[in-house]
Amino acid sequence: MADITGGGQGFGGDFGRSGAGRADGGAGGGGEGVQWLADWDAWYVSLTFARGIGPEELAARLGALPGIHPGPLGAIDAWSMVTETVDGDGVARVGSWGGWSFAVEHGMPAGAQRLAEVSRSGVEAVHLDPQPDHPPKQFAYALDGELVCCFALGEECWRGGHRPDFLLPELVEAKILAPDGSYARPEDEPCADRDRLTLSVLEHRFALSLPRRLVEEAPLPAFVTCTQ
Repeated sequence: MADITGGGQGFGGDFGRSGAGRADGGAGGGGEGVQWLADWDAWYVSLTFARGIGPEELAARLGALPGIHPGPLGAIDAWSMVTETVDGDGVARVGSWGGWSFAVEHGMPAGAQRLAEVSRSGVEAVHLDPQPDHPPKQFAYALDGELVCCFALGEECWRGGHRPDFLLPELVEAKILAPDGSYARPEDEPCADRDRLTLSVLEHRFALSLPRRLVEEAPLPAFVTCTQ
């Protein structure tokens, strides 16, 4: 399968365990980061990243249906295909960029439900769901078959996962949370500014980068995924 590949190298598989491998001085790899998701307005489109497996394996772990591989699709064609699938199915367009495999998920996001499965056998996985149709935006991080940490942007004081304080130092450093975990941002802060700040923390912590044009325009290998 022809992957979309980008500049910049990912970091080692012990990233989540040791805290090593952070990106310094900007987004990892492709140079666009993920802060543009603060302004994302397309419904039913989410992103799942995996480090340690290739794009095809990521699709398989997201529940790709065997034998259904519609070929390279852009966003419009992928969404058209979603309308023809069974309820609970979606379409994942996959590639690689900046050391991560990624899936642009159209329709029901398998990454939201299968993230621990995606991360089995030492793989790191990140799920970002901008969901402008049903805010707030969602983040989750899994490693080695375990959901480590998850929260909604703007609601970082309510964190879940097996290690809910995993990102607390970074959130405190960015003045999103106080050291006791309470919310520290101004109540009247615009939502987009608030979300962009948290996305910048995630971008730097995990060296995430994905050009918006790949999500919106580029024909990518596609798979039908099942969330049921």
